[in-house]
Amino acid sequence: MTNIHRFCIFPLLVLSAIIASCRGDDEVLVISTPTGVVAPSSPDSVTGFYLLNEGNMGCNKCTLDFFDYTTGIYHRNIYAETNPTVVLELGDVGNDIQIYGDKLYAVINCSHFVEVMDKDNAKHIGEIKIPNCRYLAFHGDYAYVSSYAGPVLIDPNARLGYVAKVDTATLEVVDTCTVGYQPDELAVVGNKLYVANSGGYRVPNYDRTVSVIDLETFTEIKKIDVAINLHRVEVDSRGFLWVSSRGDYYTAPSDLYVIDTTTDEVVDTLGIAATEYCIDGDLLYLYSTEYSYVSDQEWTISYALIDTRTREVLTRNFITDGTEKEIKMPYGVAVNPETKEIFVTDAKNYVSPGTLYCFSPDGKKKWSVTTGDIPAHFAFLKK
Repeated sequence: MTNIHRFCIFPLLVLSAIIASCRGDDEVLVISTPTGVVAPSSPDSVTGFYLLNEGNMGCNKCTLDFFDYTTGIYHRNIYAETNPTVVLELGDVGNDIQIYGDKLYAVINCSHFVEVMDKDNAKHIGEIKIPNCRYLAFHGDYAYVSSYAGPVLIDPNARLGYVAKVDTATLEVVDTCTVGYQPDELAVVGNKLYVANSGGYRVPNYDRTVSVIDLETFTEIKKIDVAINLHRVEVDSRGFLWVSSRGDYYTAPSDLYVIDTTTDEVVDTLGIAATEYCIDGDLLYLYSTEYSYVSDQEWTISYALIDTRTREVLTRNFITDGTEKEIKMPYGVAVNPETKEIFVTDAKNYVSPGTLYCFSPDGKKKWSVTTGDIPAHFAFLKK
C-alpha cells in the first residue's frame, strides 16, 4: 500500500560527559546494541551494510543499523550514539538510503529532509531540506530527490510533485523539475532520469505515468503511460526499466512492467504482483504482499525470482528451506553484490522491532537478528 507513513562505539568512560554536555537533563543518550551473528570474514569489497528502519509515522522513530562483515557483529541503532549533539536524532519515517561517493544519504520523509552522513562512520555532515521527500538517484555531481511537494495528506486536489536537483558538494538544491502526482522511485539511464508517479494522495484518481527528464536541460520531455499507482523503478544490465504498479487494492492488481529506454515505450507486462524488488546481475528478486479489499481481504505473500534477460519467472519462492513461514510481513529485500546472500526484512506488526533474515544464494537461512521498527532499506558499504 502507499507509504505515507547516524557507527562508532564511544567508550563507556566518556558517555556521562557526552550526556551532560550535549543533552538536556530529561534526555537520555541511546546506546547502540551489538549482536554477534556470524564469524568475522575478510570480504573482497563489501565490508558491511546499513539498514534504515522506517519507524512508525508521527513517532520520530527512524533508526539506523549497521552490519560489519569484518567482525560478524550487527549493531542496532547507531545514529544517536555516533551523533549525540543531533536533536531528535534521525527523525520521522526513513524512506530511502544510498551511498554515493564518500557520503551516506538517508531520506527522512515526514521530517522533510535528506540526512547526509560520512559513509564510513555515519557521522552527521548536513541535511538537505526537501518537503515530503521520497527517493534518491545520482548522476555526476548531483543527487536527485523525488518530492510529493505538499503535506502528508490524502487530498483529491493534491498538487503535482517535483524532483529536486542537489549539488553533492554543497548540499544545496540548485534546481527543481515538476513531474507527475506524488512521484516515488526514480532511476538514471544514460542522460535521462525516469520517475514513477503514483498519484497516491489523489485516490482513486491515481497517476499512471513515468516522467522522463532530460538531465542536460533538467526538464520533463515526456510522460510514459504505464499503469495506475506506480511505485518502484529498477534498471537492468541491458538498460531496461522495471516499474511496479501497486494497483488499487480492489479490481486493478499489482503488476510489474518493462520499459525500453531507447524508445521509452512499455514492451512487457509480467502479470506478477511486486511490492519491493532489487536487481543483481541478471536476476530480479521480489516479494509481494498483495492485499485485496474485494476478495478475501487477506494478505497474499510470495517471493519470486525473475530472469531479466528472458523475463521468465524462475520460481515463486526463492526461500527454499521453508523458513519463509517465520516471516510475518516482509518489508525489504536486498542482495549482497559480492556474496550473493539474500536479505529479507520482517516488519511484523509495524509497531515493534522487526527482524532481518540472511539467506544463502540458494535460499537457505543463515542467520537472523532483531532490528529497529519497520526495517526497510539497505545500503552496502564497499572498500
